Amino acid sequence: MAKPQQTVALSPCTFSILYLSCLFTKYTNLPFIVIAHNQKPKTRGDENAIAYIAKFTTCDSTARERSEGVYKSEVDTIDGQTRCSTIGCLKKLGPGMLGKNRQSTVPEVIYQVLEDPSSKNDIPGGSDADIPQTLEDFVSSLKGRNRPDAKTFAIKLKSMLTLLEERTRKAKIQEYLYRHVASSSIPKQLNCLALQLANEHATNANARLQLPSPERVPTLVDNSYFHFVLASDNILAASVVATSLVYNSLRPDMVVIHIITDRKTYSPMQAWFSLHPLTPAVVEIKALHHFDWFAKGKVPVLEAMEKDQKARSQFRGGSSAIVAENTEKPYVIAAKLQAMSPKYNSLMNHVRIYLPEMFPSLNKVVFLDDDLVVQSDLSPLWDIDMNGKVNGAVETCRGEDKFVMSKRFKSYLNFSHPLISKNFNANECAWAYGMNIFDLEAWRNTNITQNYHYWLEENLKSDLSLWQLGTLPPGLIAFHGHVHTIDPFWHMLGLGYQENTSQADAESAAVIHFNGRAKPWLDIAFPQLRTLWTKYVNFSDKFIKSCHIRAS
Repeated sequence: MAKPQQTVALSPCTFSILYLSCLFTKYTNLPFIVIAHNQKPKTRGDENAIAYIAKFTTCDSTARERSEGVYKSEVDTIDGQTRCSTIGCLKKLGPGMLGKNRQSTVPEVIYQVLEDPSSKNDIPGGSDADIPQTLEDFVSSLKGRNRPDAKTFAIKLKSMLTLLEERTRKAKIQEYLYRHVASSSIPKQLNCLALQLANEHATNANARLQLPSPERVPTLVDNSYFHFVLASDNILAASVVATSLVYNSLRPDMVVIHIITDRKTYSPMQAWFSLHPLTPAVVEIKALHHFDWFAKGKVPVLEAMEKDQKARSQFRGGSSAIVAENTEKPYVIAAKLQAMSPKYNSLMNHVRIYLPEMFPSLNKVVFLDDDLVVQSDLSPLWDIDMNGKVNGAVETCRGEDKFVMSKRFKSYLNFSHPLISKNFNANECAWAYGMNIFDLEAWRNTNITQNYHYWLEENLKSDLSLWQLGTLPPGLIAFHGHVHTIDPFWHMLGLGYQENTSQADAESAAVIHFNGRAKPWLDIAFPQLRTLWTKYVNFSDKFIKSCHIRAS
């Protein structure tokens, strides 16, 4: 026979202390108050529009089981999920906080105060200065001869939680601003490196060598070689990718690296690889203006970027004006700050969609982002049977890391928009950019590039409402039906926006990707993961030393 469930009647003071003890011991500095039962809270990152979700789970197991299904509020995310803020959850708990027994000794006036829609109740005989600033202050105010009545108790409780939530909001917005500045700005050390190399290119003939040398030029169109494409305007980042790729290759003499950059970075990039050859691999440096079709023809992405820039002008006033907005939720402010990031209007982000035109003689290439490190020989990628598909990529909807590997189409696309909902499945598994095998021969027989252009235009017509920021969402659409899933060993993600990945796990992957704001060349990088990147930087190099680029 099952043992009958016991219920405990709690006094108002005990009720509050129990609740607040749970709240503050579990509290962490997230957008709102976050309480998680026996698990570490997490936040959703950035490669995409940022949605920081407040999740409330009570300490009581019975109420906790119901929290996901019952205690919802009006905060909606792009996934269709809803979560409540601290005070919102507190209002909705009611007597259920105490278990199934609805009969409790907690006075009804406490619930009335908590459910009061007014933003503030005056503390009787007091002022704002009388609001408890900490849990210790709150408990102290309950002691002594002049114990408050139930209503005053509830007002103090609500006032303290409201104050705490507002402080948390301000702190989170300030964090967003600092992260935005840190991730969007070019570190002075990298700027120094570019200037030093540009000067070297102008004064040193050895920094202007033809790359590759004339005798190796035929390898650029020889499909028996392993061709890698890297688009970057970051010299140090490109150097780490290329160095790690060649260093870990079992056949470096068969590696050809095509580096694509912009006009301003071309000379310093050429100087770096002229003075730091990766023999026996072949390195080619080309700027976008070197491609005739790109310089003279009509490029839809360029037109879309110009319109995109005008659309984002609605965020005029700069980051200070954005964070000064008191009525916006923190995740909305974060999205607006991210929209100002230069990378979202960089042609380097869109280059991969033109690979068939840029390399008309090649049949297959592996495209690499500049924020990754290669840790294994990648030549076996050419042995993968793509089954007629165009894009070989790692799926991001399944894996041991539920935080990183839980992405589906609904994580990136706005399924509340009819144009998205009628064409795609919200639960379809997403895949990752960063390390992709592209069968260019198969690509040329599709309309992938045209679809990409079409959806960019549709997003602009829809006021940028079809997806979150970045190039992955239109990529998910354009390559829909043309993706071949490869083993996740080849591409580990998330090292730039969460530090839960252990160094041992990261070292076991063929490619590790620092996607997210915490790039390894920035001060905000995670120290324990940054070492996997810095090992491929020669800190004794004269250019690195003169620009004060250090390992930590």
